[in-house]
Amino acid sequence: MVRISRVLKAPVFLHLERFLISDIEKLEDCYGSFQWQKQRSFSIQTSTFSGTIHGVRLPVATDVQHLGRHPICSVMARASFASEAGTTDGGPSETVKEIYDKMLKSVEAETMPPNAWMWSLIENCANREDIKLLFQMLENLRRFRLSNLRIHANFNCNLCLRVAEACARVGSLDFGKKTLWTHNVYGLTPSIGSAHYLLLYAKEHNNAKLMMDIMKNLKRNSLPLQPGTADIVFSICYNTNNWELISKYSKKFIKAGVKLRRTTFDTWMEFAAKRGDAESIWKIEELRSNLMKQHTVVSGFSCAKGFLLEHKPECAAAIIHTLSQNFPDKKKPDVANELEKLVSKWPLEVIKHQKKEERKALASSLRSDISIMVNGLLKMGLEVGINLEDLNKKEAIPC
Repeated sequence: MVRISRVLKAPVFLHLERFLISDIEKLEDCYGSFQWQKQRSFSIQTSTFSGTIHGVRLPVATDVQHLGRHPICSVMARASFASEAGTTDGGPSETVKEIYDKMLKSVEAETMPPNAWMWSLIENCANREDIKLLFQMLENLRRFRLSNLRIHANFNCNLCLRVAEACARVGSLDFGKKTLWTHNVYGLTPSIGSAHYLLLYAKEHNNAKLMMDIMKNLKRNSLPLQPGTADIVFSICYNTNNWELISKYSKKFIKAGVKLRRTTFDTWMEFAAKRGDAESIWKIEELRSNLMKQHTVVSGFSCAKGFLLEHKPECAAAIIHTLSQNFPDKKKPDVANELEKLVSKWPLEVIKHQKKEERKALASSLRSDISIMVNGLLKMGLEVGINLEDLNKKEAIPC
């Protein structure tokens, strides 16, 4: 399929009356005939199962693909993670120690502690020593349930999510990774939602090594990858400027059949554009267009950058103009901001990723092609607040 049918297939065929004839002619000159693909759709299956906390069975939804959809996952987005992941020199906090002692006395008296005590214990964890007591109590309760109540089932994944959140909150990631173990002595039921808490901690701290360790745990314990997982992983790879890592994990997610989100594609395409990798831009765009027909501002401009890298400024201008015409008014400022970044910031990023002997030629071609693109946009009637004199200065795009 020709590239332009993927980049602009929906706007070109659904809203021809919105475009100038010159736009369409330029697009046709660049790519020839257009083809239309049927929109693919997919459904996300949601299942529920019952778990047990302190002998009480509760239904728990397993759909945690979108952070915030699950009632516990909504806490994830609001969690304020600790700035350090080390140990603490002091002991457990007073509140946690009091709750732990009450629960321990109850267990020793062969009486199951109230559920509220466990939730309070989790919520009040403030340091590593608190987390240690939490896991000790989980192990005690599991033994008590087995020996006294003859309950063999684990606690439900709702509890596991809260435990994982507490571990991430205080930076006790060694304990946090135990929430992902299928076989554990704590009665925890692992889920991908628990992994998301830990991955968000890794994202907050730009810790690619921790992310890789968490992903290994997911594979080892057969936890299914989800769109939300990819969103976090791709962000970490982008923030740590690790293209090899994002390439590695993109293959894993695609092989697993994960339907990537728009935000994930945006991160991936923007990363490829920042590196000046036109080939990767088009490969990612092909995957994106098979799942969704509408562009975001980021994905559309990534395609425009791909054309600039291929020395096709007229095509880049036609795409930007088409995007501007089709986006609603509230998105117009985003288009203008992205265009300004394309002219003022993107060339510098691309050149930094090139070999020294190739930088001079690329700087010269980008300076020329971006000028042609901007002039093309002006001729199409698009208001462009770009000063070409600044662009043509040597320091604007250094060689």
